[in-house]
Amino acid sequence: CHTSGMLTPNGKEYAQKIPREELTHLILKLLQAWKEPLSHFNQHIEHHQELPDDSLSKAKQISNMVHELKTGVEKVTEKARFSINSLNGMASSEGTGLSISNEANMMSDSDFIHCFRRDSNKVQSYLKILKCRIMPENSC
Repeated sequence: CHTSGMLTPNGKEYAQKIPREELTHLILKLLQAWKEPLSHFNQHIEHHQELPDDSLSKAKQISNMVHELKTGVEKVTEKARFSINSLNGMASSEGTGLSISNEANMMSDSDFIHCFRRDSNKVQSYLKILKCRIMPENSC
């Protein structure tokens, strides 16, 4: 996975110990790291004539959802008065030190989906932790 080199907490217990600003930064880094590979993946599957239209639209839908999620996390970050400019600068693919396009192009479709699912699960867990910190009344 092209994001394997990113330092992420192993397990919910470790993620809960990370300060809110750092956890938000990590979410943004993961989302940004998938922007270009998802774009390449969409271009790749558009050339597969045998794929049903439903599969193509789902792939585009996923890319759009990742973009919307990143935008939403950035808005929450702004409202929480974190320094969004410093987070954005460090969340770019250059800031993570990842060679995204080469590695993403070399992955098989199943590996790509496996890695995306792994990182999606991480983002989902980190967002749940943030939600519980921001709104503890949700009985987390």
